[in-house]
Amino acid sequence: MSRSRTGSYPAAVSLVAVAALALSACSGGGGTSGSSGGTTLVIDTTFNLKTADPGREFETTGAIVDKALYETLLTFKGGDVTKPLPGLASSYEESSDSRTLTLHLRAGAKFSDGGAVTADDVVYSLQRVIDLKGNPSFLLDGVTVTKTDDSTVTLTSKKANPALPFILPNPALGILNAKAVKAHGGSEAYLNKSSAGSGPYTLTSFNTNTQVVLAKNPKYTGSNKPTYDKVVIRNVQAPTQKLNVQRGDSQVALDLNSDQVTGLGGGLKVLSGASSDVIFLLLNMDKGISGTTANAKFREAVRKGLDYTSLLALGGTGAVQAPGLIPTTFVGALPASQAQQRDLSGAKAALKASGVANPTVKLGYPSDLSVDGLSLQTLAERVQSQLKEVGITVTLAPAPTTTELDNYRNGKEQAGLWYWGPDYPDPSDYLVFLPGGLVGLRAGYKAGADPALTALGDKAATTTDTATRAKLYQQIQTGLNDSGPFIPLIQPSRHMVSASTVTGLAYNPVWTVDVAALGAK
Repeated sequence: MSRSRTGSYPAAVSLVAVAALALSACSGGGGTSGSSGGTTLVIDTTFNLKTADPGREFETTGAIVDKALYETLLTFKGGDVTKPLPGLASSYEESSDSRTLTLHLRAGAKFSDGGAVTADDVVYSLQRVIDLKGNPSFLLDGVTVTKTDDSTVTLTSKKANPALPFILPNPALGILNAKAVKAHGGSEAYLNKSSAGSGPYTLTSFNTNTQVVLAKNPKYTGSNKPTYDKVVIRNVQAPTQKLNVQRGDSQVALDLNSDQVTGLGGGLKVLSGASSDVIFLLLNMDKGISGTTANAKFREAVRKGLDYTSLLALGGTGAVQAPGLIPTTFVGALPASQAQQRDLSGAKAALKASGVANPTVKLGYPSDLSVDGLSLQTLAERVQSQLKEVGITVTLAPAPTTTELDNYRNGKEQAGLWYWGPDYPDPSDYLVFLPGGLVGLRAGYKAGADPALTALGDKAATTTDTATRAKLYQQIQTGLNDSGPFIPLIQPSRHMVSASTVTGLAYNPVWTVDVAALGAK
């Protein structure tokens, strides 16, 4: 899991259409007609939702909602996260040392109450995120926000921050109407009832358990004009999502797994591709936790003993093996040719060289957690079976997410099965796996454990040239694969289903789906 979220946060790759299945009549296929004659779009998803307040929001469903309500300074188009594009900022300049980012606001931008968007609103909104010290505050760590003039804002970082343009599109950094929010004491309660943004939609109603209702914003001045007058986002479990979209009670289903999308017909489209949620195996390097997993030769035996092809089969159509911890479509990802392959004889030789006789290791994981439809329980059982062939006994130790998350975060697991969903689509988000880093410490990978790797990380974090950055991050992952405590396994498949008449559906790793980009034909 990523540092702040407790649920899966989406992948960094555009989903490609693998099937535009046989078309037939589908009631409500392009959106239903409302009582006032307008069109309504119904989206079903499984809620991971706590608030509509951008400064406090950092959950999957919250990002969908706030992407519709609030504009960010920069954005991405569709599922392409390789190039930040103008949002509320019509243009920006980055200093040669990547410490200063100057953004020029789009002329004529209006909040939903008709007030002009100014640099003061931007400064207030971003500073509020920092001051709240909530889940998304880390996005602006070391960043100072200042007003240059009424339409220009400067963001200054303490050190080189080439990832900042890729961070700013996050809906948690949406720009608020400072006057309106201040008038209500900056309260979360106010923002859960009324939107104070310049986005394509406004908030009609908000419930963290049932549904969120949005209405088209007539004052919206951006380029992505919304098609639907009303959007209803409902909290629905995957099996019911399938039924609803099949019978036309909804037009979009976001959380179906590979089995559920197989054979879908009735005028439905399926978008499928590899998630950027990377599932990995953790082997604790703290001898106080486990002298066995702290043994480098034992970790080599595990790495070589896993049957990655068999594990990949569990991920569903479109899943890929993860050659490293950085997802395959990010800058710095390792090529598929460097993915570990099973070497059973090599695994047995490494185990013998470890000097550990008849090793038994406890594998912890959340028993109630699925990643992109893949149950970690199923994956753990297959890992257990494969390592038995090497001569390693794996004792499965599942626990509810809340319990096992504490064990994981406190570095108490001998071995663990987890995943990392990107906080933002830049490889710097994965430096936390290095010695002394947030996730590194969870695996007993203490500061000073690998000075050369740490030095590579420090250099990568401040390097601005894209090609050089890519090489550095590849070197880091190669080093982690060779001697670190993490074994990347797979990036499961991810599927979204829509009525054939819905256009513009694309999967984005930051906000899952851009509601305003959805149209009808």
